[in-house]
Amino acid sequence: MGKGGEDYGKREKNDFESQNQADTFPAWAKEVKECEEKYGVNREFGLSSADVEKRLKIHGYNELEKHEAWYDGEEGGEMEITAFVEPLVIFLILIVNAIVGIWQESNAEKALEALKEIQSEHASVTRDRKKCSNLPAKELVPGDIVELRVGDKVPADMRVLNLISSTLRVEQGSLTGESEAVSKTAKPVAESTDIQGKKCMVFAGTTVVNGNCICLVTETGMNTEIGKVHSQIHEAAQNEEDTPLKKKLNEFGEVLTILIGIVCALVWLINVKYFLTWEYVDGWPKNFKFSFEKCTYYFEIAVALAVAAIPEGLPAVITTCLALGTRKMAQKNALVRKLPSVETLGCTTVICSDKTGTLTTNQMAVSKLVAMGSRVGALRSFNVEGTTYSPFDGKIEDWPVGLMDSNLQMIAKIAAVCNDAGVEQSGNHYVAGGLPTEAALKVMVEKMGFPGGLDNESSSVHEDVLACCRLWNTMEQRIATLEFDRERKSMGVIVNSSSGKKSLLVKGAVENLLDRSTSIQLLDGSVVTLDQSSKDLILQNLHKMSTSALRCLGFAYKEGLSEFETYNGDEDHPAHHLLLEPRNYSSIESNLTFVGLAGLRDPPRKEVRQAIEDCKAAGIRVMVITGDNKNTAEAICHEIGVFGPYDDISSKSLTGREFMGHPDKKTHLRQSGGLLFSRAEPRHKQEIVRLLKEDGEVVAMTGDGVNDAPALKLADIGIAMGIAGTEVAKEASDMVLADDNFSTIVAAVGEGRSIYNNMKAFIRYMISSNIGEVASIFLTAALGIPEGMIPVQLLWVNLVTDGPPATALGFNPPDGDIMKKPPRKSDDSLITAWILFRYLVIGLYVGMATVGVFIIWYTHHTFMGIDLSGDGHSLVTYSQLANWGQCESWKDFSVSPFTAGSQVFNFDANPCEYFRSGKIKASTLSLTVLVAIEMFNSLNALSEDCSLVRMPPWVNPWLLLAMSVSFGLHFLILYVPFLAQVFGIVPLSLNEWVLVLAVALPVILIDEVLKFVGRCTSGWRHSGSRRPSKHKAE
Repeated sequence: MGKGGEDYGKREKNDFESQNQADTFPAWAKEVKECEEKYGVNREFGLSSADVEKRLKIHGYNELEKHEAWYDGEEGGEMEITAFVEPLVIFLILIVNAIVGIWQESNAEKALEALKEIQSEHASVTRDRKKCSNLPAKELVPGDIVELRVGDKVPADMRVLNLISSTLRVEQGSLTGESEAVSKTAKPVAESTDIQGKKCMVFAGTTVVNGNCICLVTETGMNTEIGKVHSQIHEAAQNEEDTPLKKKLNEFGEVLTILIGIVCALVWLINVKYFLTWEYVDGWPKNFKFSFEKCTYYFEIAVALAVAAIPEGLPAVITTCLALGTRKMAQKNALVRKLPSVETLGCTTVICSDKTGTLTTNQMAVSKLVAMGSRVGALRSFNVEGTTYSPFDGKIEDWPVGLMDSNLQMIAKIAAVCNDAGVEQSGNHYVAGGLPTEAALKVMVEKMGFPGGLDNESSSVHEDVLACCRLWNTMEQRIATLEFDRERKSMGVIVNSSSGKKSLLVKGAVENLLDRSTSIQLLDGSVVTLDQSSKDLILQNLHKMSTSALRCLGFAYKEGLSEFETYNGDEDHPAHHLLLEPRNYSSIESNLTFVGLAGLRDPPRKEVRQAIEDCKAAGIRVMVITGDNKNTAEAICHEIGVFGPYDDISSKSLTGREFMGHPDKKTHLRQSGGLLFSRAEPRHKQEIVRLLKEDGEVVAMTGDGVNDAPALKLADIGIAMGIAGTEVAKEASDMVLADDNFSTIVAAVGEGRSIYNNMKAFIRYMISSNIGEVASIFLTAALGIPEGMIPVQLLWVNLVTDGPPATALGFNPPDGDIMKKPPRKSDDSLITAWILFRYLVIGLYVGMATVGVFIIWYTHHTFMGIDLSGDGHSLVTYSQLANWGQCESWKDFSVSPFTAGSQVFNFDANPCEYFRSGKIKASTLSLTVLVAIEMFNSLNALSEDCSLVRMPPWVNPWLLLAMSVSFGLHFLILYVPFLAQVFGIVPLSLNEWVLVLAVALPVILIDEVLKFVGRCTSGWRHSGSRRPSKHKAE
C-alpha cells in the first residue's frame, strides 16, 4: 500500500476493494474489454472524481514507502567492556569514533546525491471525460487511463489497451535485465508468463523509447513490480549480518573479558595476604584483620590491570583505518557507503555480477558490418571497434577512408536516413535518444565517414557529433515513414534523393528483407539478380553472426516508386492514403535491392576480461546472473572469460526457472569456475545469494537495475553502478562504482585485502602491547614490589601514545602478491595460535623489562656500564623491595634525598615513603621503557613474517612520523611540570634514557628470531591448520 493511504482515514468497502484484496487480477492474461469491466472504467471517459477519491482511500498514493534510515554506529567493533574504567575518557573516545563513522558515511551519501537522476513526476491522464496532461504521478489510482509517449517514464504498472502508433517499445532492462528495448502489444499472454514475457504490460520506472499508446493503471505504489522489489529490499535489510571483522572482534572481546576477569581475580588472590590476615586457633581461622586502605590499593591494581588488558584505542583506530580506506577507494572510483564494507571486500569469495550494464556497457554498438563483394557469391566483412555511443570510440578495421564504394555508400545512407534516433554528448559520456539499435547505426555511419574525405577526425565533426548523418539527411530528404511493425519486421522511409528521384530506404530483419528482395547491389553499384546461392551465402553469414549473440539488421532500397513519383508529403495526394494503412507497407517494400547487414550487440566493457582473469588469480569465483536471454548471455560469458572457449557449459548455464527446479541447488553452486544464470528474476537472485551465504561464501553482488536491488541488500557487500545505476540499486548497496567499471571492483578487493592485512598488523601491535602491560602488572603483584604504573599512565599509553603508530600501520604498502593469494575464510582466526605464542613471548619480555628497570633503579647504581647514581638515590636490597610493606618494623632504616629535574625528594620524616612517593623515578623509568618498547614493537608489526632487513622501516614513512609524534607526546608529559604532576612522573637524565633504550631495543631482536622461526615452520603450520570447507565437511 502506498504510504499516503493512511491520510485518508478508514477505508471504504466496495466491489473493487474486495477484488483487490483477493488474488491479483491477471490483467496480462485478459482481453482489453474484460480489463476495463474489471476496473470499472471506459477508456474514452476515464474515472470520475468520486471514483478517484474512493480508490485513493483504498490504495493510497502511488509512491513507495519510505523506511527510516539509520547508522548502526558499530563500524569500529566496540567491545563494550570498558565502562568501569575511566568512564568519561572512554565515553569521549567512543563519541569521536561515532562522529568519524557518521561523517565518513554522510560524505559518501553526498557523493551519491550528485549521481541521482531526475525522475518523471507527472502523467497524462483522462478523467471526467477530460485529458489532464500534467497530473502528479503520485495521484494515480488503479483504473486510471494514461497516455504514454516517446520518452515518458512509466508512472505505474499498466495494461496496454491500444497502440496509437504502429509499434511501442519500452526500455525495461533496469527492472528485468533485458539488454534491448521490448516491443509491447495489446494482446493478452498466458497467465503463467514470467515478467519478461508480459508483452501487454508496462511497468513503473521503465521508459518508452518508441511509439505511443493508451494504458490502464492496474497497480500503484507498493503493489507495482518495483514496489515488490522495494519490499524485498526491506526484508533483505532485516537479515543483514555482522561483517567478518566485527564477528571476530566480538568473539575476541568475549574471550578478552573472560581472560581479564580470570587474571584480575588471580592478582586479587595473590595479594589477599596483604589486606586480610587471620590466626589459627584450634585448627580454625580466627581473629581476622582487614585493612580497608590496602584492600583499596590492590583494587586499584586490579583496575590498572583491566586498563592494561583492554585496547581502548582499538575502535577509534579501526574506524580511522576504514575511513582512510574509503578515501583510497574513492580515488579509484569506488564510493563506500558503509565503512565495514571496506574490510568485507577483502574476504570476498564469490562475485555475483549482473550482465547488462555491469559486464557490458548497456549501450548497443555495431561490431560487424557485412557488405556485398565485387561479384556474385562474394561478401566483404568489416570488424567495427568501440563499445559506446561515442563516434570516436574505435574505428572500422581495414576501412577505405574517403574512398567508399557505391555499396558502402548505400549502406551508410540507409543507416543514417532510415533512423529516428539521436546521439548527444553529456559531459564525458555520449547518450542515445530513441532506440539503442538505431543510435548504434548512426554511430557506425560516423565511423564510416563521408564520401569525399570527411571523417571523424575533422574538427567540424567533433563539434557536431552526427555530422555525417546530417549530411546524408540533407542529401536524402525524408518525406514519409513506413513505421516498424511485428509482421514485416522492418522500417522504411521514402526520400527525395539528390538526383531528383524518389527512393525507398529499408532496414529490418535480414530474413524478411531477403524474402522481399529480388536483387543485390555489388561493390561498384551495379545491381544483379538475387539468386539462391547468394541468398544462402548471406543467410550463412547471418547464422554465424547470430550464434555469436549479434542482433542482425539488413539494409535494402528500392528505386522507381511510380505511385510516389509526384508525392511530397501532401495529405491530399492519392499516394498518401496508401501510407495511412500499415497493411500496405509490405507491398510497398517489395522488389527490394539488398545491400548488406550489420551485427549489433550490447558489448562487454574492454577491461572486464582482464578483471575476471584477476579474480581467478585471486581465487574469487565469478557468477553471472542476468535477466537477459540465454544465448546472448552465454556468448558474452565466453567472450569475457567466465567460460573458456572449449568449455562444456551445459551444466554451468541455467535459466532462473531451471535453477529453482534443480534437485540439488547447493551442489550446482559449488562447481568450480564460472556459472551463468539467465532469465533470472529478483527472487532467483536472492535465492542464489542466500544459498551461497549459507554455504560459507562471502558474496559480493554487483548490479545496476531495480531487479538487482534485493540481492544487493542481501549480499555481504552490494555494489551498484553510479552512472547507469538506478536510485533503488544505489540505496540498497554498500558501495557504488562511480565509473560503472567492473575492474574497479577488483581494485577495490585488492584494497580491501590490504586494509585487512594492515588492520591485523595494528590489532596485533596493540594486543601485544597490552599483553606486555598485563605481564608487567601481574609480575609486580606476584613479586610483591611497589606498583610500577598507575591506571592514568596506562590509559595514556593505550589511548594516546599507542594511537599514532597503530593508525600509521594502516598505511603499510600492500604485498606485491596480494591478488595472487586465495581469499581468506570469513571464519579464519584474527590471531592464530602461533601469533598468540609470539606475542606472549614479546609480552613476557615487556613485563620483565618494565618491572626489571623498576627493580634496577632501587637495587643498582650501575647497570651494563650505565651510571645511575647521579640523582643520589639510596639502594635497597631486593628482599627489602619485595617486603616493602613491612618497612615500619625495620630498625635503623633510612634513605638519603634524591633529585629529579628541579625537584628534591626528602624522606627524613618517614623513610618508608621511599617505597610510595619515592618510587616516582622508578615508575617514570617503567613507563618510559613501556612507551619505548611499544614504539620499537610497532616496527615489528610492519609485516607478519618479513624481517626488517627485507621490509625496512622507511617503506612506511608514516610510521616513522607516528613514532616521532608518540615520543614527542611522551617528552611533553615528562618535561612540562604541570603535565608531569598530573601523570605522577619526573624528568629523566641522559644516562637514564640510555638505560631505557638498552632495555627496550632487544624487543626487535627477539621478534626477528621469532619471525625467522615462523618462516621456517610456515609450511607445516599452514598445512596443519587447513581444514575442509564447510560444504566438503558436509
